[in-house]
Amino acid sequence: MKQVLRLGTFAMAFSLAVAVFLPPSVRAERLGPAETVKAYLAAIQAHRFDEAYDYVSTTLRAGKARGEWAKEQQYIVEMGEVKIFGFDVGEARIGADGKARVPNLLKSQDKFLNQLGLDEYELYELIDEDGAWRIDQQTLVEGADRAEFFPEG
Repeated sequence: MKQVLRLGTFAMAFSLAVAVFLPPSVRAERLGPAETVKAYLAAIQAHRFDEAYDYVSTTLRAGKARGEWAKEQQYIVEMGEVKIFGFDVGEARIGADGKARVPNLLKSQDKFLNQLGLDEYELYELIDEDGAWRIDQQTLVEGADRAEFFPEG
């Protein structure tokens, strides 16, 4: 019995180590739509722009290599003095078109559009690209869309 327990403990530790030490691009393939948005926002919040690259579609990468895209995102965040205080990612909805829509309540502030640090109601659209969910579009939602995705807001 002890041997089985040790083997189970070893297997669990090994799978955790593999998951932690795999490159983000490989880990991203195993995430669902909501988890992809959370991982993307956590990377942006921590200024890990090269990691955030793994969670966006080729459309959002705009033909840029990882380093170039990451530097551009860093510039945008620094220039806009963007501060992400928190985020509350909702449940994904996968439509008949195969796209996932994920609502997020963003708590942030910047020097251009959200100087007061008001809550922002966002909707992320994700596509299945190369076997992984990738963010293809992000929009702020108002009106009927806001009521649909954020009924309590």
